[in-house]
Amino acid sequence: METITGIVDTVTFKNDDNSFTVFRIRPQTGMGAVTIVGSFAAPLLGEEVEVAGRWVEHSRFGKQFKAESCRRLAPTTEKGIERYLASGAVKGIGASMAARLVKHFGARTLEIMEFYPHRLAEVEGIGAKKAEMIRQSYAAQTELREIMLFLEMNGVSGSYGARIAEAFGSSAMDVLRDSPYRLAAEVDGIGFRTADQIALSVGFDKDHPDRLAAGIQYTLLTVAQSGHCCIPEEALTGETARLLAVDPLTAADAVRQLITSAGLLTEHFHSMELVYPPWLYYAEKQTAKRLLEIRDCARPLAGGDYEQAVRQWERSEQVTLAEEQRQAVVSALAYGVLVLTGGPGTGKTTTVRSMLDLLEAEGCKILLGAPTGRAAKRLSEATGRSASTLHRLLEAVGGKEGAPLFVRNEQNPLEADVLIVDEGSMMDITLTSHLLRAVPDGCRFILVGDVDQLPAVGPGSVLKDIIRSAAVPVVRLTEVFRQSGESIIIHNAHRINRGLRPDLNTSSEFLFLDIPDSQIAAQTIVNLCARDLPDQGFDPISDVQVLSPMHRHDCGVENLNKQLQAALNPAEQGREELATAKFTFRPGDKVMQMKNNYTKGVFNGDIGVITAISEELVYVRYPDGSIVYERKELDELHLAYAMSVHKSQGSEYPIVILPLTASHHVMLQRNLLYTAVTRAKQRVILVGTKAALNTALANDRTKRRYSLLAERLGGESLC
Repeated sequence: METITGIVDTVTFKNDDNSFTVFRIRPQTGMGAVTIVGSFAAPLLGEEVEVAGRWVEHSRFGKQFKAESCRRLAPTTEKGIERYLASGAVKGIGASMAARLVKHFGARTLEIMEFYPHRLAEVEGIGAKKAEMIRQSYAAQTELREIMLFLEMNGVSGSYGARIAEAFGSSAMDVLRDSPYRLAAEVDGIGFRTADQIALSVGFDKDHPDRLAAGIQYTLLTVAQSGHCCIPEEALTGETARLLAVDPLTAADAVRQLITSAGLLTEHFHSMELVYPPWLYYAEKQTAKRLLEIRDCARPLAGGDYEQAVRQWERSEQVTLAEEQRQAVVSALAYGVLVLTGGPGTGKTTTVRSMLDLLEAEGCKILLGAPTGRAAKRLSEATGRSASTLHRLLEAVGGKEGAPLFVRNEQNPLEADVLIVDEGSMMDITLTSHLLRAVPDGCRFILVGDVDQLPAVGPGSVLKDIIRSAAVPVVRLTEVFRQSGESIIIHNAHRINRGLRPDLNTSSEFLFLDIPDSQIAAQTIVNLCARDLPDQGFDPISDVQVLSPMHRHDCGVENLNKQLQAALNPAEQGREELATAKFTFRPGDKVMQMKNNYTKGVFNGDIGVITAISEELVYVRYPDGSIVYERKELDELHLAYAMSVHKSQGSEYPIVILPLTASHHVMLQRNLLYTAVTRAKQRVILVGTKAALNTALANDRTKRRYSLLAERLGGESLC
């Protein structure tokens, strides 16, 4: 392996996400400028570096030096020091100031900055305040270089350096050496596997207590990401042992120790010891407790003869409700908690509007909410009343995933007599817990949703578990009304829900394109979005949504997004774009927020459009306003020309395109197909094979999520 030492002349390209870097150096040997390529954090202009690697011949760019490592050396020549300082690396120093500093202090400039910063005031234009700013900035750069070098020496991308320095400041190196698993818990973007790589590199044993504890917490995190609130202790032990490659007895002992120390909590149920992370344990208990309290403390409404009140309203408004709808409206007046469920076309919207009219006539102050902005907008349009996202109702002010901070809580409850929440199937246990904490005593709580849709992306099956508990009144609407029944989409949705094949190609509203080859199917979807549907007057961005059962494969979300972006929003010379490890973002791109960001007020599943990219800032317009993202925040953002069916919940689109191919067989389920079809208002286009369609229809096995919410609500003994 050859080494070259030189001063960085230009930085041609850098990708902060995967650390791929291209730069040129002027070697000390006097040879001409050399192009360096490699995967490590980009150096700064003027820095002296030592690279180790080999020469390669690129088919387009010619001879290059492919570096395996890049070690940063403090510049020693006056010219190198001046170029380094002029690069902007140190806050408060530009090109002219760099020249004055080097002219005054010569080769000792960096030494003066580090050890004798008060002397910087000898240079014209530098006072005591600016000297201190320069000292602090240079010290931070020194620390950052040390962190980056440490990471790269231990086989980890140096691009994490800035995040680590920001999180831990001057103690960053101590954390890296002594407590590396803190990185996974405290630094955004660094997961357990990266922290584990560092820990093993610096000498941690495979069965080190810190490693075992971090592995258990990571396993529980993946369990929660799969929708579970808890996991049997035996399963937790087995998964942890496989993750860490340790003896199962060692993993079992570590799990027991965490339980004993109250780091984990348990419930005994049906001969199983179910293990919870504390935040999910308390969320589940709080949800059950508060729901029962709300059920039992509703204020009686005037009159009391609710059946008569509803019939009188029907006569005065010249409205005739179906029996199931009437039952639901009566229950809304009579009970503290009500669940209203039903499929498309069964009159949920009419029923909710009727509830609103009667409750408002009783003088009730009513709040309407939904888990996402798209669902809240639909609820507002359907009822003719204002509706908000639950995060806005609760007045989110910060916090992080799993631990949000809301202004509204038990000490500062919502000001309402009735709270109606739509799209209840999307409610996970954490959000439900926070919401119910903010419901005041005496307030009615009405949860509306389609229990046959996919469960929430987050942990728990709240709507299904509440219904299963039989602890609160539930009204299920089953009658499909004639006007709705005339829609082939609604007709087929109900057939799918019963396991029957939908009527295909009898109408342009519901099409099936039989294409066995998955690559051809993907190209067909691109052609539909880029050519066929626009020719019919549809906007491919606002009117069309491609949904996929999976992320990978030809017809998965990832590949479809790349192909759709290339067709709908290709690169243009002179137009700004910004590349990350996963995506290249451009103005005009349709994007989705992938996690709750309580500080910015944008939440998981929100859809927006990039309006501009400037100086590594990405501007995204959402329905409720614009958000600015820095480069380091772009891991929260994904392209959204295509999305998973799960991410589409709570939304409606004029046209839905759904690939159904053999490669998706793992995810082909009846409720997934049903959820996708019910997202469409005007047209459904299925692309794939009838065999895949039949697989989805036949698979009605919904994986039970580990949760005890139904049992807690039902009063079942847990001991």
